[in-house]
Amino acid sequence: MTKYKSISSTFVTVLVFALLACNGGKKVETKTKEENLPSDIVELRADQVKLANIETASIELHSLSGTLKVNGVIAVAPQDLATVCMPLGGFIKSTSMMAGNAVSKGQILAMIENQEFVNIQQSYLEAKSKLEYAEAEYNRHKELYKDDVYSQKNLQEVTANFKSLKSQVNALEQKLLLIGIKVKNLNENTISSCVSIVSPISGYIKTVNINIGKYVDPTDVLFEIVNTDKLFLELTLFDKDIQKISIGQKIRFFINNETEQHDAIVFQTGKSMNADKTYKVYATVSGGCKNVMPGMYVNAIIEATNNKVTALPSEAIVTFEDKDYIFVFDKNKEEGGKLFTEYRMIQVHKGVTDGGYTEIILPKDFDIKTAKVVVKGAYNLLSAKKNAGEMSC
Repeated sequence: MTKYKSISSTFVTVLVFALLACNGGKKVETKTKEENLPSDIVELRADQVKLANIETASIELHSLSGTLKVNGVIAVAPQDLATVCMPLGGFIKSTSMMAGNAVSKGQILAMIENQEFVNIQQSYLEAKSKLEYAEAEYNRHKELYKDDVYSQKNLQEVTANFKSLKSQVNALEQKLLLIGIKVKNLNENTISSCVSIVSPISGYIKTVNINIGKYVDPTDVLFEIVNTDKLFLELTLFDKDIQKISIGQKIRFFINNETEQHDAIVFQTGKSMNADKTYKVYATVSGGCKNVMPGMYVNAIIEATNNKVTALPSEAIVTFEDKDYIFVFDKNKEEGGKLFTEYRMIQVHKGVTDGGYTEIILPKDFDIKTAKVVVKGAYNLLSAKKNAGEMSC
């Protein structure tokens, strides 16, 4: 397939340059003075550069060798995934939430109604009132006991009553906090049969399992909320690759066979093997990734080496007479009122290919810092070189 693709590309390019050289069957202007270009130089006019879709870029360093291709899923830490329930149950009175809504920690998700809420508040206020009286009695009897006015038995009875009421009040206070009622704002005038269900974390609502009027039990899941700001990868590797992975290694991953690349960094490796001789590797997702949600399957490439090599997009390297070459921008010039660009053809040696990039071994005197290499349109330049002098009409 590659051979036929190259032939097709060459044919199209030849046609492009033929059209550039011919103008309605008329003879194209020739230079008044013939210029002999070096054999490794390809020269194009400005309009030809545009037509050939030439793009240049710097040579980059990539970790290509020793990569591992693995599968996994997008996951979140337990503290970034919340399941919202109502400990005492009740009837849903109101809600405006839908799956996908963004919520903040403490934001009201729904209102729930239950007669039991009233009973608990009433019991708490009554017990609290009795406790105030019992505490005063306890303090009074304690002072009288010191003065030998009251017996030890009377003091013990008062003390037991005081401690019993104190335990009762504390228990009811915890029950109120459990259903979301703050006791500091509770008095005989603020008793209500409705309480608010609030979000325990900031994030996005993943699921909504309620509607107005529905009765929910304490074990029912009302909402699921996920914080997508701290996603990580959970990858599955085989035991034979355990020595190739370490904390800090970079990962490139793709979702649902998409072409958009995402990045992650290994932050933890599994400490035990599963029954199928696999183990888990965890990596933090770098940067913001659109449309990435927990539970999605991913295809990942782990860069299992820290040795970086000079590399270019594979399409930037062309083969001519069984040798590999790249084209490098040489200079711009003007002749006869027209702008020209010269590209120099440089022989290289190819190394490992991975992820659309190919390692290249450059000549010793090559300046990697200043060179601008043709990364797009290299085959068009090669075709132009092959067909130099054969474009006249």
